Amino acid sequence: MEGLELKDKRIVVTGGAGFLGKQVIEQLCQAGATREKITVPRSRDCDLRIWESCQRAVDQQDIIIHLAAHVGGIGLNREKPAELYYDNLMMGTQLIHAAYEGGVEKFVCVGTICAYPKFTPVPFKEEHLWDGYPEETNAPYGVAKKALLVQLQAYRQQYGFNGIYLLPVNLYGPEDNFDTRSSHVIPALIRKVHEAQIKGEKQIPVWGDGSPTREFLYSEDGARGIVMGTQFHNDSEPINLGTGYEISIRDLINLICELMEYEGEIIWQTDKPNGQPRRCLDTERAKEAFGFTAQVDFREGLKNTIAWYRQHAT
Repeated sequence: MEGLELKDKRIVVTGGAGFLGKQVIEQLCQAGATREKITVPRSRDCDLRIWESCQRAVDQQDIIIHLAAHVGGIGLNREKPAELYYDNLMMGTQLIHAAYEGGVEKFVCVGTICAYPKFTPVPFKEEHLWDGYPEETNAPYGVAKKALLVQLQAYRQQYGFNGIYLLPVNLYGPEDNFDTRSSHVIPALIRKVHEAQIKGEKQIPVWGDGSPTREFLYSEDGARGIVMGTQFHNDSEPINLGTGYEISIRDLINLICELMEYEGEIIWQTDKPNGQPRRCLDTERAKEAFGFTAQVDFREGLKNTIAWYRQHAT
């Protein structure tokens, strides 16, 4: 498959210092990119909510891979829906426009699975993206990110701007965010079990009733999919990145407890929200468009993530 030659391209990876971003940079280099030509704007110096920062970020660049996001689990989405909407919309929409005005060759936008309707038929197909409103607890974030798809499609239609939109399912892996206030479900549960073991606690509370299902993509696989999309996908249609493997939260916490050798009791906090009832992606389009399939087994990926956290937990 002949794709975009990355060797001499000047590439910006927003969010490149994050746990997915670091993997994306590694995968870019493996695909032929020159590390010295990869730029990672940092939020302390380059606030992408500010127009001039976006202009500076894209100046003289060939490819923009937009991973930066203000993101978190159900707790953060309930606490700060306005911030999540504003920050993600402003970062993305200004960066896209600045990239178009600056003559950038290609824009790769990484969206979110939260953009899908609350009751999407499983497995989620890309054509169902507009069949309803997202799950309420993360709708502001999901809608803000979905607006960027509309923008990229409009810019392709009117200006011929080459922007693509990738939809990775819930990511996990070493270096994930384990902060209790903003983490997603896997790091949150790993930390909860680890701290219960340290304190000798025989019970751990978990939000919801355990019935929702989720699909998880190891960060290294997700990064590889993003880089393959960067090289080989040049179309306006969104593309799912996932594994097609669905697991309930109940089975997930039981697996984490097994791998961490924790034998305490799970207390389900049924007064807390479950989030979207089911999440599992149809991954055929990515396979057909640029040959992407996930490679890391879920159990192995969890083991790696647990090992990393235990090594770095303070």
